Amino acid sequence: MKKALLLSALLALSSVGVSAKEWKEIRMASEGAYPPFNEVSADGALKGFDIDIGNALCAEMKAKCTWVKQEWDGMIPALMARKFDAIVASMSITAERKAKVDFTHKYYASPVVLIAKDGSPLRPDLASLQGKKIAVQRGTVSDNFATKYWDGKGVEVVRYGKQDEAYLDLKSGRVDASFVDYWEAYGGFLSQPEGSGYAVAGDQYFGKNAEERAVIGEGIGIAIRKKDKELKEQLNKALDAVRANGSYDEIRKKYFPMDIYGQ
Repeated sequence: MKKALLLSALLALSSVGVSAKEWKEIRMASEGAYPPFNEVSADGALKGFDIDIGNALCAEMKAKCTWVKQEWDGMIPALMARKFDAIVASMSITAERKAKVDFTHKYYASPVVLIAKDGSPLRPDLASLQGKKIAVQRGTVSDNFATKYWDGKGVEVVRYGKQDEAYLDLKSGRVDASFVDYWEAYGGFLSQPEGSGYAVAGDQYFGKNAEERAVIGEGIGIAIRKKDKELKEQLNKALDAVRANGSYDEIRKKYFPMDIYGQ
């Protein structure tokens, strides 16, 4: 009898010890150079769609949110080094990245597009881009796709640390087009005064087969360390809640007049 009581007590203590962690303080990272999703305001703070979504999730979780500005190239290494807990920086969910980190559900989806002068005959395919220079932001889905399917095959892929730098060289004529996520191009360039005279060349591109779609990704999610399963669960629950209660759409309408969540 005594042994049974002792065993029950030990099991009770064990269950308390392995109870799910409640994340009440979360350090979120974003780049600050990918408008309108993330950029730096005049006072040096991060702002944009990504930041508003992150803050809404923290409010739903009743958690304290702090933001860290991180260069895109070092995002995943810095996450793994515990400099922050989550990447909220318009990061596409791809098989390559899932080998290193985990992701929440998507919080929006974006095709990739070619941006060129309005009326350009260019199209996002190898035959059309022969002899052309195509700008991409280094380490993005656009870079991965262009590197795999175009680079060195009659097309020169020119890589930039920030997407804004790619647009500057496009406007100066140093490159012929930029390959980029559509919603970033729409909100950060085409709908802005500096994007006047430029447009999407060809169709929005989601990938024509499973291999290409794997490179482009499954949508945009929040990246976390694989071991932080409770954080993933709590973020997913909060994301479902802000989608259901209308908070998501209120944020989206600040930046885009149309749906960007996708199917």
